[in-house]
Amino acid sequence: MNKIDPPALTQNPHSISEQRENVLEVAIGREVRAYRKQQNITVAELSTMTGLSIGMLSKIENGNTSPSLGTLESLSHALAVPLTSFFRKFEERRQAVHTKAGEGSVVVAEGTRAGHQYNLLGHIGSNSSGVIVEPYLITLTSKSDTFEIFQHGGIETIYMLEGAVDYRHGDEVYPLRPGDTLHFDADAPHGPERLIELPARYIAVISYPQNT
Repeated sequence: MNKIDPPALTQNPHSISEQRENVLEVAIGREVRAYRKQQNITVAELSTMTGLSIGMLSKIENGNTSPSLGTLESLSHALAVPLTSFFRKFEERRQAVHTKAGEGSVVVAEGTRAGHQYNLLGHIGSNSSGVIVEPYLITLTSKSDTFEIFQHGGIETIYMLEGAVDYRHGDEVYPLRPGDTLHFDADAPHGPERLIELPARYIAVISYPQNT
């Protein structure tokens, strides 16, 4: 199988935004800019619609000034959005789930059998990204002659921690050993095909759009 070079990252996952969204002015400015661009309105056109100068609009969108209630009302009418929509990002809560060792919720997934344990390591429901991510620690401690095949929406990533498993995805079978990763479209039939060395443990991270 030919090795495929990974695509270049389009953003630095460790970067810190210079404009923090917990600053009210920044949150308002981002929303004003987003609604303006969604409607293909230029800054000059919005200036004409609201009577605000281009310089003032630039300061608002960049979070460099605190707009008055009257100014926000003018923007609200011009962009045809509720005034409260400018505060959406500021009021939005950012969640985090801390699961200590051994405390992951044990779940009974379809196809789970004796000696196969699924621990849900954390779950965040509705969030601003529009994506649900579910990380599992899967432990296989006993061999079985047959395995249930899983098939569901979204993307799944498996990282092998311990043991050895031959894992099926569609028509292919991949040998997974400690340190190996398998990243795949979960809509294809997938699951452990053969348990080579037990106990076997791997992290499975499933991501899928909200409201699916």
